[in-house]
Amino acid sequence: MNPSYHIKSFCSIKNSQVSLNGNVVFESNTDSFSEFIKAAYKDQNTKYPKFFKMDNLSKLAFIAADILLKNENIDSEQDHNIAIVFSNKSSSLNTDRKHQESIQNKESYYPSPAVFVYTLPNICIGEISIKYKLYSENSFFIFDNFNAEHLLNYSNSLLSTNKANQVLCGWVEFDSENNYEAFLYLVAEDGKIKHSKQDIITLYNT
Repeated sequence: MNPSYHIKSFCSIKNSQVSLNGNVVFESNTDSFSEFIKAAYKDQNTKYPKFFKMDNLSKLAFIAADILLKNENIDSEQDHNIAIVFSNKSSSLNTDRKHQESIQNKESYYPSPAVFVYTLPNICIGEISIKYKLYSENSFFIFDNFNAEHLLNYSNSLLSTNKANQVLCGWVEFDSENNYEAFLYLVAEDGKIKHSKQDIITLYNT
């Protein structure tokens, strides 16, 4: 008989507001994502100097993951068997646009390496994995819309085959300064919320 899995905690970021398990932990009046995410970094006492060199998608995913994992008392100094399964619609399009602009910039002989390195969406997974020493499987999927069923089935498969003890799942979408959204949740055998398609959708829409 397959074990049942549960959602331990979840974090959402949208409209200049950060929520953890349904409770607002930080909000700002600014419409600028860049200003908002830097303020959230400072407010939540995040410690990762490389954060300021990341692209916007990575900053969004990193802050959501950091807040959630700290809440779960995941020690960044120890190795953890936590897989990561992310998804979005735009891939790394926002950074791709910036990279293309740097190529077409007649004042610059070469495109920016600092921008080019983030022209893959799964780079944000790497930043989180470095900070929290996560060496389990990871994947980044592209869908037209939030796909709760895929996250459910893929993460349950990782857990049931013992490829991970926990899975950090979710949706991290960044298209522009005022069009972004993150919804991450941690699933394991223990937790208060059943890991079902309907429960995932309910939390996502909260």
